[in-house]
Amino acid sequence: MSTTSKKVYIETQGCQMNEYDSSRMADLLGASHGMVRTFNPEEADVLLMNTCSIREKAEEKVFSALGRWRKLKEKRPEMVIGVGGCVASQEGETIRKRAPYVDMVFGPQTLHRLPKLFDERNKNKIAVMDISFPENEKFDFLPEPKVEGCKAYISIMEGCSKYCSFCVVPYTRGEEISRPFDDVIAEIAHLTSQGVREITLLGQNVNGYRGTFHNGDICSFAELIKHIADMEGIGRIRYTTSHPLEFSDDLIAAYAEIPKLASHVHLPVQSGSDAILAAMKRNHTAADYLARIKKLKAARPDILISSDFIIGFPNETDDDFMATMNLIAEVDYDHSFSFIFSKRPGTPAAELSDSVSEETKKQRLVILKDHIKKNTLRKTRDMIGTTQRILVEKVSDRQEGYMVGSADNLRVVYFPADASLIGRFVDVVITEEANVNAVRATAPIWVEDLG
Repeated sequence: MSTTSKKVYIETQGCQMNEYDSSRMADLLGASHGMVRTFNPEEADVLLMNTCSIREKAEEKVFSALGRWRKLKEKRPEMVIGVGGCVASQEGETIRKRAPYVDMVFGPQTLHRLPKLFDERNKNKIAVMDISFPENEKFDFLPEPKVEGCKAYISIMEGCSKYCSFCVVPYTRGEEISRPFDDVIAEIAHLTSQGVREITLLGQNVNGYRGTFHNGDICSFAELIKHIADMEGIGRIRYTTSHPLEFSDDLIAAYAEIPKLASHVHLPVQSGSDAILAAMKRNHTAADYLARIKKLKAARPDILISSDFIIGFPNETDDDFMATMNLIAEVDYDHSFSFIFSKRPGTPAAELSDSVSEETKKQRLVILKDHIKKNTLRKTRDMIGTTQRILVEKVSDRQEGYMVGSADNLRVVYFPADASLIGRFVDVVITEEANVNAVRATAPIWVEDLG
């Protein structure tokens, strides 16, 4: 690599989808302009911010970060600043007006045009913007992904058509679009050729995947998982984020039939109150959700379940909150991502009046998080004495002679071994908890034979 290669710094906000998109931005600029990714913004020639608009005040956080970058650009005027992601899609014109020193604005569906935008900006010396919604074009122009390590994300669909009343995703990423089956399989094959053993399938509504086979027939999400499980090199399959309405019987059956499908599922419910679920336009009841969970546990008895919860949705009563806590107790969640409701501009819920005080919302969130944290710790301790299948990922930087790996249930596992096992699956016996989300184990009692 030339010592004169330009360097790109990418700041990623939000979900795994954004992590995937950021890695593709680096791949794009590496392939088109020979750029090298750096993790020091002060030495970068190009600064890219991949934004997320899910939480309240997301836009202000973007402008605050851009203010810091402006100072870097004042020192080095040739530096190029770009803003991508959902805030860029939603607030493109505002970014141009409030931060005129930003050179490029692009949306999640136009990140593949980044090299062209970069060239156009450099040629004409003016800011450029593209926040359109081309269907599936993005994936046709992305280079083959480069990965480090034995785990990788792959985006199999974009957007969402559910239009929950609180959610901005349909407005920032567009309607649901599934990638063709052959394209997904080809990308996974490329990843496994680089040593990837665990794949995480990504989508805003990932289990709503309906990609086309080469003959035009539709591939369901469960069918896709079955095909991936048959691929050489794949040892574990995960996915996120799923929707209860798309959690079909054939997907549940896959948990009984496909051992490579991890014994953990993230299935957001948001609330246990039917009144709140209706106001959220989730189009299912708490009973509908529980029925799916019961079938899932019957298919895979050891499965652990996580979820998303929005606390303090407008006019949430004490009874509504208790319904959520009752649902949590019945499902016995392993962990959750839980937040106080925040108004997202342009969504129906942003217009609702609210009778619940901020103090009440904060108290409810503390109660919910404390309950689920106790669940997490209990389930971590329940692992002690059990044998777990672990993907060996890296050398521990905490204890000499130890490796770090991950279990099906997302727990980090520390155990004595050497680096020759990286990228392989091993069985270990769990001996003690390390913290709420991590455990220690014996040396491997079984090591996968890669032939």
